[in-house]
Amino acid sequence: MEFFSALIGQDFIVLIAPVGALIMKKALLFCRVSSREQEESGYSLPAQEKILAEYALRLDLTVAKSFPISESASAKSQRKKFSEMLKYVEDNDINIIICEKLDRFTRNFKDIVMLDDWLEADEKRQIHFVKDSLVLHKNSRSQEKLGLGIRVVLAKNYIDNLSEEVKKGQKEKLEQGWLPTKSPLGYKAAGTTGHRIHVIDPVTKPIVYKMFKDYANGNCSIKTLTADINTQLLPLIGRKLSISEVHRYLSNPFYIGINTWNKKRTPGKQETFIDADLFNKVQAVLKGKTTPKARKRFFLFKGLIKCAECEGTITWETHKGRNYGHCTHYKDCTQKGTVKDHLLEQELLPAFKALKVTDPDLLNWISKALKETHEVETGSYLAATDELNKREETIKKRLVALYTDKLDGKITESFYNTMYSEYMVERETVEKHRKSVNTRDKTFYEKTAALYDIAQKSEDTYLKLLPEKRRKLIRLVFTNLKLNNGKFTYEYTDLFSKLAEAIKNTNSSKVSGNEEFKKKILEQANFVDVKVNTGVFEPTHSIWLGNRDSNPNTWDQNPESYH
Repeated sequence: MEFFSALIGQDFIVLIAPVGALIMKKALLFCRVSSREQEESGYSLPAQEKILAEYALRLDLTVAKSFPISESASAKSQRKKFSEMLKYVEDNDINIIICEKLDRFTRNFKDIVMLDDWLEADEKRQIHFVKDSLVLHKNSRSQEKLGLGIRVVLAKNYIDNLSEEVKKGQKEKLEQGWLPTKSPLGYKAAGTTGHRIHVIDPVTKPIVYKMFKDYANGNCSIKTLTADINTQLLPLIGRKLSISEVHRYLSNPFYIGINTWNKKRTPGKQETFIDADLFNKVQAVLKGKTTPKARKRFFLFKGLIKCAECEGTITWETHKGRNYGHCTHYKDCTQKGTVKDHLLEQELLPAFKALKVTDPDLLNWISKALKETHEVETGSYLAATDELNKREETIKKRLVALYTDKLDGKITESFYNTMYSEYMVERETVEKHRKSVNTRDKTFYEKTAALYDIAQKSEDTYLKLLPEKRRKLIRLVFTNLKLNNGKFTYEYTDLFSKLAEAIKNTNSSKVSGNEEFKKKILEQANFVDVKVNTGVFEPTHSIWLGNRDSNPNTWDQNPESYH
């Protein structure tokens, strides 16, 4: 009887018999190859599959399906594939499995039990090991089955030993300050095989920095951010990032020099380009109760005005191109009606105008006072940062000494872990103080710039700004904004209330023509000369600039320039 065969894609043999020929036995090919073999000798899965298919052809067996497994896959994935293979042969009444050799078939005892149950269920079932010239079945000699068991034990030992060596290598690399995995976005691998480290990738670094910066501002959602950076990344890496990937990058302390492995954190030696302040700000946004959502509309007074009766926040809606605000009726509130945001904005203009300084002596005094305050602020800032830098350097030296003692066997693992945790907590405390000092320093420049501009140009400064910047200036200048049955009330923040008081005093009829009296007012110490210090690492500052504004959610807590 003649049979015709064809080799399709070098994957498996398809046998075509003339009509009326005997139905041939079906077989399944099971292939396994390690990634190392593929790399060093070119012995790939298709090559092994071809050998098994030729063996099936010699025995007049029809190949029903091929199940390839690469050892580069995870153990869980390999076990899943093995279970799928056994299920397939049972569902399709296949009694013959062909494998290259014993140690290729399986490397764990659970699979051996499943395999033995499959063989014992039917005398027709067989497993052919091509290179071992062995066929196992229900009635095989015990010595043959023992050979399979021994091979599995040896293979299992090989895998366990390999895993142990890999873990030792990973631990050593971590202790050296390097993360034993692929580089995150913004970095690339450098060095020879086995000694590769992470270095900054100049191509993707700007994109990652912008990603952190944009999200820290709180003006975009992760979904919007992902879409934005994908337009830049797609031509560079050939694929798009998912939202979950972007979230993982934003949460990864690797960018501030901390390696995370098996949920443990260790100091890393990689160069960083994201500072701790920016990273911590991003974490605060990520963990906030209301993370940024993609915004479709802009409301000038959103979150700034409260109902005078129930203290609920005024909510805003858009109808026919106009923005309307109304009370959310928090608790039991009787407020009714709506207000238009552009009308409320008009009511603020006189308050801005009232802050314009017309007296040249007062303007000169403000300029002089701000210069003097700047000198004090600068000195205090440098002193605070110098102290923080010293503490940071001390902690680094202690960590190095601790690690050296551990390698020399002078201390136990338990003592090392305890002291390491204490030093890391101390390091985080220093970073928190540094963030506070830097925020206060940036706030100083933002406040003084705004103060001097408004003192010179008042409402003109406000009207020339874009809506986003107008909102920031409103938050800086005003506090306690409220609505009571359509009536809009507000107060100046501490800084601008002082300015308003100075303008009022110098513009009064008693002072305007009396140079002596004016001089006495301008030389009072209660505006600039009195300094306060809020803590060990906090810079001394003038009470003219205040400590924290009475409006806790305003500009100076997250300062950004209004220009």
